[in-house]
Amino acid sequence: MNLTTFAKRYFHSRQKELESHNNKAIELQRNVMRKLLKKAADTEYGHQHHFDNITSYEGFANYVPVNTYEELKAYIDRMRHGEPNILWPGKIKWYAKSSGTTNDKSKFIPVSSDGLENIHYAGGRDTVSLYFMNNPNSRMFDGKSLILGGSHSPNYNVHGSLVGDLSAILIENINPVVNFFRCPSKQTALLSDFEEKREKIARETLNRHITSLSGVPSWMMSVLVRVMELSGKKYLNEVWEDLEVFFHGGISFTPYRKQYEQLIRKPDMHYMETYNASEGFFGLQSDLNDPAMLLMLDYDVFYEFIPMDEIGKDNPTVVPLEGVVLGRNYAVLISTSCGLWRYMIGDTVKFTQRDPFKFVITGRTKHFINAFGEELIVDNAEQGLAYACKMTNAEIRDYTAAPVFMDDQARCRHQWVIEFARKPQSIKEFAQLLDAKLQEINSDYEAKRYKNITLQHLEVIEAREGLFNEWLKQQGKLGGQHKVPRLSNDRKTIDQLITLNKQ
Repeated sequence: MNLTTFAKRYFHSRQKELESHNNKAIELQRNVMRKLLKKAADTEYGHQHHFDNITSYEGFANYVPVNTYEELKAYIDRMRHGEPNILWPGKIKWYAKSSGTTNDKSKFIPVSSDGLENIHYAGGRDTVSLYFMNNPNSRMFDGKSLILGGSHSPNYNVHGSLVGDLSAILIENINPVVNFFRCPSKQTALLSDFEEKREKIARETLNRHITSLSGVPSWMMSVLVRVMELSGKKYLNEVWEDLEVFFHGGISFTPYRKQYEQLIRKPDMHYMETYNASEGFFGLQSDLNDPAMLLMLDYDVFYEFIPMDEIGKDNPTVVPLEGVVLGRNYAVLISTSCGLWRYMIGDTVKFTQRDPFKFVITGRTKHFINAFGEELIVDNAEQGLAYACKMTNAEIRDYTAAPVFMDDQARCRHQWVIEFARKPQSIKEFAQLLDAKLQEINSDYEAKRYKNITLQHLEVIEAREGLFNEWLKQQGKLGGQHKVPRLSNDRKTIDQLITLNKQ
């Protein structure tokens, strides 16, 4: 019996359990809510918000406020200093470092032992379970998985407590058995210098039997380019003949798909999206022909949703899973076994079906452009760019966009800085196609573009090669799970990039 056959038997029982997502979604979620409240009832937060008196969702919504990081920061900082039983029972020694807020450079998301096992590792196991369901002939475990990770560092002076990228926390705590199937070495995987890490990963994996890849598309591509340089081969499947799947997440795969398909010339190569963030593991692509992901309902995560058009209101509508409307944009709230309570994670989603509940990520609550009432979201940007790339045979490596509020000729427009992996023959034509597509898919943008009265035609600035990585390096964010803001309502990021692009 080969190792993959043995592994398939291990995951078979979970495949049966996942069928309950089809007809018991609400029951699963209510069970999660009750479980979380019961376990955290004797914490400081549980006492303050009367967890032991809550017997229904309505009671939960009444007693517990909606939170952002700012509301929980003081609790989390005490936890980081070693105080137990604050937001979750016991001491939490791991903190996932995430991009910051308006007031802070970084957020520190608690990662409890319960959260590691019942959210993050549960998501990893289900990734494999669903992949095997879709690909019964897989031989993935006959080789090794190339898994990219970040790094970590000490947390204050608390013994044994660390902060870092979620991926580093997962690698540090992973079951030793899993290390038999993954590479690079733990020492290499946790290096903080991405350029050094990239070189060592490429050299360590070049002659290994790699059958799967896991990581953020942009950083994985950077590693694979170096592998190709060292190998002298034309296609990646000439280096790793049995490579069969890339499990990707963190950023949209749309701008990178064509680059991967050109690099990996295998008709049976698979690409599977995962929705794993510092705050939790939330979704998986259960059908590789459908971009929508299955919402994972029986982890230690209870979900609620706020209609996107009510974000910022004093008393926005908040609905549990049964209250969502298909096709509507929602901001996501979570309550988890890491001590996040009714926490707004900053992502926006749109549900495409019920029973099972499937969704697509549409953007971020703070990553959009609405300077003139156009309400342009990341999902719009991705669709527009994909269309312009298709029509001009271009490929995009990275991009960001922001408003020009008024130039020296009193004109307002959107400005895009785009680094191309393959340049279009005409930047002007690319910009025209992008602008036209955005008008087609976003009626607010179309209205503001009408006769150039409010918004002028968008502008595309071509970035020199390596610009975005250089900017990330200056910010101390090269590698790991860091990414460039796609859309911004202010010009801080884009002005820095434009200045750097001229140097």
